[in-house]
Amino acid sequence: MLIRNVEVEGYAPADVRIGADGRISEIGRHLAGESQVDGGGGALLPGLHDHHVHLMALAADAASVHVGPADVRTPDGFAQALRSGSPGEWVRAVGYHESVAGNLDRSALDAIVADRPVRVQHRSGAMWFLNTAALRAAGLDGDGRLWREDERLRHLIPPVRLDLAALGRRAARLGVTGFTNADPRPASGLRRTLSVLPQRLTVMGVDSPDKIMLDDATLPTPGELAAVVREVRPRPVAVHCVTRVQLLVTLLAVQEAGPVTGDRVEHGAVIPAETVPWIRRLGLTVVTQPHFPVERGRQYATEVPPDDHPLYRCRSLAEADIPLAAGTDAPYGTDDPWAVMRAAVGREDGEGVTPEAALGFFLGTPEQPARARRLSVGAPADLCLLHVPLREALHVLSAETVRAVYVGGRQIAP
Repeated sequence: MLIRNVEVEGYAPADVRIGADGRISEIGRHLAGESQVDGGGGALLPGLHDHHVHLMALAADAASVHVGPADVRTPDGFAQALRSGSPGEWVRAVGYHESVAGNLDRSALDAIVADRPVRVQHRSGAMWFLNTAALRAAGLDGDGRLWREDERLRHLIPPVRLDLAALGRRAARLGVTGFTNADPRPASGLRRTLSVLPQRLTVMGVDSPDKIMLDDATLPTPGELAAVVREVRPRPVAVHCVTRVQLLVTLLAVQEAGPVTGDRVEHGAVIPAETVPWIRRLGLTVVTQPHFPVERGRQYATEVPPDDHPLYRCRSLAEADIPLAAGTDAPYGTDDPWAVMRAAVGREDGEGVTPEAALGFFLGTPEQPARARRLSVGAPADLCLLHVPLREALHVLSAETVRAVYVGGRQIAP
């Protein structure tokens, strides 16, 4: 395949030939051969890679009732959302935050809906709330608050209908050619289930790195975590860190176990300034969500101590030469990488970055998420063709600029 008249690395017009092996075989001007695609002067980029996403939860999200602060603003609206659907059928609600209708448990949910099983997931993804009908149907008891019980609930609660093909098509339209699935304990056969997606796939725990989940309530000592890290070696680890204490334990543990290339801090929600040089010395990559302070700014302002701000650092990490990449964390945030880029640029807390840097957050490989790929001979032809030159695309940072997307030279969008 020959893609003509595109902008490559700022140079235009250029032609790009893709070989039968799905790799770029030639880049130049006026290449001989029949033109199959006229790029119209638009930029040809490496395809975007979402470095932290939860694909099964994202597919289930599409079949769920959305009850987050952006969707439901009052207790009455929350109740109305839960009462939607046919009587007796399961209701799966997602994105809940206490600002909508206060703290939930089985009694609170029973007062709203008692005639059908209801399960509500907290915005964090860590907590499920079940009403009495749902607990009874699942053979469970208790107050209806289940913390980190996804694996058990998977076997007790009827699954929702998942349309992974639709997920893959939407991601392709957004310019995404690869995912790193970040579930802490991937279900058996997950890679096979996700193989219907047209994108390239990395599954943490099956592929490198290994995900390590931390919660403050069950936080190991640095020595205990170091022992876990040693068991994983020589593979790198990706450690979930959303609080100050989680980060400190992680840094101590990695220091004790010895860092390896590819070790990652996932999220990095709270990174005290004094730990930034430490992160750099250990050679850790931070895979963050720069859009969360924009999406959740009101809640963070009231819930997070001032000493922990700014949250989800970007600019200060980049200026300290810490490798930095981004993931959407969908469905717990937007699934649109371009929206994440816009948020990263528009941050009002001093942590904003340039449009070029924001785009680079999604151009790395799963192994080196912070090293932006470049179009070069021999590289896989995982490509995102834009309608416009790069300069214009950086100005708007919108999926509306995406014209066509290729994985291994095969077009997957539109």
